[in-house]
Amino acid sequence: MLSSFNNILQPQKWLIPELQLELETELTPKQQLFVKTIEMLEFEKYTYALHHGMGRPKESRTSLFKAFILKAVYNEPTTSITIEIIKDNPVLLSLCGWECKSQVPSESTFSRAFKEFSDMNLNQLIQDDMTTKYLSNELPHHASIDGTSIQGRETPCRKNTPTKDKKKKEKKKVGRPKKGEEVKKDPKRVELQGARSLEDNIEDLPQNADWGAKKDSKGNKMKWTGFKLHLSCIDGDIPVSAILTSASVHDSQVAIPLMQMTESRTNYLYDLMDAAYDSPAIREYSENAQRIPIIDPNKRKKNAPEMAPARKLRYNERSTAERVNSDLKDNHGGRNVRVRGDKKVFLHLMFGLLVITVKKLHTIFSL
Repeated sequence: MLSSFNNILQPQKWLIPELQLELETELTPKQQLFVKTIEMLEFEKYTYALHHGMGRPKESRTSLFKAFILKAVYNEPTTSITIEIIKDNPVLLSLCGWECKSQVPSESTFSRAFKEFSDMNLNQLIQDDMTTKYLSNELPHHASIDGTSIQGRETPCRKNTPTKDKKKKEKKKVGRPKKGEEVKKDPKRVELQGARSLEDNIEDLPQNADWGAKKDSKGNKMKWTGFKLHLSCIDGDIPVSAILTSASVHDSQVAIPLMQMTESRTNYLYDLMDAAYDSPAIREYSENAQRIPIIDPNKRKKNAPEMAPARKLRYNERSTAERVNSDLKDNHGGRNVRVRGDKKVFLHLMFGLLVITVKKLHTIFSL
């Protein structure tokens, strides 16, 4: 697996030793991860357009982008702390592309650049390019889907309501239906997704901060204000697809969009999901795509079938998504969300996911 990844790994075998000779110091493990990440992302073709234009020249967006990657690598809670670390460390200063402390811009400049990156969906562009480039010709066995809570720092919106351009729902009659009268039920969101495009499905998902609640692994109910990050991860703990929604969105409503996004980037054989995704529409979509859905039966349903022993063994691979969620929160900024707005929050989280992707690709190919 991942034989095409050799194209990027070979140059990096001499890149880090050359850098160490040039900088006259040995790079730490985190500095090496930072170098591998910025070398592999190839983000210059996206940030180049932000360098030019009328008026006063902008600070180098390439260096600023590197600084945000550095923030995710070191799991720093704020941009101001990241700036101080860069200024105090000549190696990091040089790796980001600045020659002296005075060249490092102010925190407000970092903030403006961050908004530009979020407005152009830079994170998704790079993730799409990178996963397609290194995974499109591979065949991982499993794609594990899971969602995790993301604590926000903004006032929750009111109950998510449809936009004005959508048709208003007809008022339902009050009381029991007459004998022989056919009762029409509105289709659920998950039942409509299979026939729609990925773009339409994502646009239909609420994305503003609101309230969320779920039970943890021990059965305790937890509540939070903010968002929910939904991930699809393949073998080797590699995150391939990510979607950010409001905290109140049920996990099952994002399964089909995640599968659509993942199958556009790589081929795989099994869809692994827990009991929250036990829906006929999700199973049907996976089977129509010539894959095998392995979903834990919801125990609250009557006569829930027992999972076959062979499928139970494969289902154990679903912990892939859980490990990525934990890695993001513990080591790469998942608990340090200080920005506001769904686009900025998603960009902050995606910086961490990009670092995890590079780290896992290097780990697997080096084995």
